[in-house]
Amino acid sequence: MNEFNLKNYIGLWQDFPKKGVLFRDINPAIRNIQSFSYLSKRIFKVVKPLGVDSIVAIESRGFIIGTVLAMKLNKGLILIRKSGKLPGPIISKSYTVEYGHATMEIQQDAIVPGQKILIADDLVATGGTSLAAAELVETLGAKVSMFVFVISLEKLNGSKLLKDHGYKVYSLLEYND
Repeated sequence: MNEFNLKNYIGLWQDFPKKGVLFRDINPAIRNIQSFSYLSKRIFKVVKPLGVDSIVAIESRGFIIGTVLAMKLNKGLILIRKSGKLPGPIISKSYTVEYGHATMEIQQDAIVPGQKILIADDLVATGGTSLAAAELVETLGAKVSMFVFVISLEKLNGSKLLKDHGYKVYSLLEYND
């Protein structure tokens, strides 16, 4: 396969979701079957050898990446959602994000203690959401094998934060601006 330039399929939105932010959007990449297939194959190649038990996907675009990986790996998909979106007994974690505060939740029966978990999301910025997701997974007794992202915004140090906490991190694309 010739080298595919996935960055050509990442949308750029100035001043979204607030003034001064340049938003990197994976929607054009997943609308196009060639770019979607490319990113799926590249990520799958990295995560296949991990031998994970389940995929945890972070709301909302992480659901897309997580679903593709769960199907390709023949594993179950576990959702981490914003507060108030999951029924039944849940555990929650509040944390700081680029634009304020947030709370994420997971169902208490979603993970079997001892499982090896891959956490998927579309983008890592400051790492707050990802770190909260790892804490939820670990509270339920599982081990995070790796984080996988389509995009890492390197200047915001989210990947570094996760690595500093001892996690493996893979990002298909890195932006330093």
